[in-house]
Amino acid sequence: MLCFFGLVGPYSVQAEQTELLKAKEHQNKLMTKKEFELPENLVRFVYNSGYTFEYPEDGVRGVYVTGNSAGGERFNSLLELLNNTELNSMVIDIKDDHGYLTYRPEEGSPYHDISQNFIGNPEKLMKTLEDNNIYPIARIVVFKDTVLAEKKPELSFKDNGKVWKNGRGEAFVNPFLKEVWDYNITIAKKAAELGFKEIQFDYVRFPEGFERRDEVLEYEGGDYTDGENNAQRRVAAVTDFVAYAREELSPYGVDVSVDIFGYAATITEAPGIGQNFSKISENVDVISSMIYPSHWTPYFGIDKPDLYPYELTKAYAKVENEVLSGLDNPPTSRPWIQDFTASWLGSGNYKRYGSEEVEAQIRALNEQGINEFLLWNASNRYSDGVNYKP
Repeated sequence: MLCFFGLVGPYSVQAEQTELLKAKEHQNKLMTKKEFELPENLVRFVYNSGYTFEYPEDGVRGVYVTGNSAGGERFNSLLELLNNTELNSMVIDIKDDHGYLTYRPEEGSPYHDISQNFIGNPEKLMKTLEDNNIYPIARIVVFKDTVLAEKKPELSFKDNGKVWKNGRGEAFVNPFLKEVWDYNITIAKKAAELGFKEIQFDYVRFPEGFERRDEVLEYEGGDYTDGENNAQRRVAAVTDFVAYAREELSPYGVDVSVDIFGYAATITEAPGIGQNFSKISENVDVISSMIYPSHWTPYFGIDKPDLYPYELTKAYAKVENEVLSGLDNPPTSRPWIQDFTASWLGSGNYKRYGSEEVEAQIRALNEQGINEFLLWNASNRYSDGVNYKP
């Protein structure tokens, strides 16, 4: 629950803030949160977690951290990595790829039965991050959620009455339903109360290839049943979720970011999964495209992208810059880059990634004016000897 100083009945303040924000948005469409300051008499009512985290002056340079790593022995080595390099931020799983919370909320919480005790002491974790000047970002996986889908099949997609799962055994919940939105946004608010300064939403989309299943699977359309075609309904639902999440989180003073497929910036929109790069970018503070060279088929005239980390990253950055320059208030660009070896691509199609390949991607971004990045390695083992400011 929000704690507002000098006020009885926090809901009235939140409602008032919401109305102020709506009025301001009407006055200046797409104004970013950083440009908007609440009236002086309301500043004291913005949620204060009690921690002091400053946005890095020269930009976020971060690493991905699972709940297991954040609450286990691996954390010490990650802490050492950040204290001895130019890295300054951690993106920590709060709701993971399965749908589990990575820490135990209070007894009686509706989220207690979907939680895991990976992060045994969240308060200690946040204090350690504060003491070491590490900027904390909470990763929340939204619509890929096997746990919620199995618990409440009516919030998912069904095939012959059973929860539909993709080829990897993963289930998605339905982006058309506001109940699903609120479920995830409540978790995001809890993360803000823990002290995280940014909420990063991942899997903000329909399942891959949904356009081939939308007439076959059983699911509710929520408020998105009339008017536009199926593809545009999906785009509208995903975009509206992001805008709604940002509005709901505004009293917490956190930035909102979204992970998005890199190729989404290179096309008008990806209607199958409901992602429109420009529309999502208009509603976030940070956009984080996943541009791992290994994840591209031949693109930008590069036949085997994993072999050319610099060239692939540079080509992508040029396209993204062009798209973002067309927005009135573009978000900060902070791409996910590759610090893992994609051996599954097969001999001749991949190379071993280490300091040289990581630096090549960072250099390509920097040359295009993009100075923030996040490193992805699913096991949280990052390359030694990298110059993160080449």
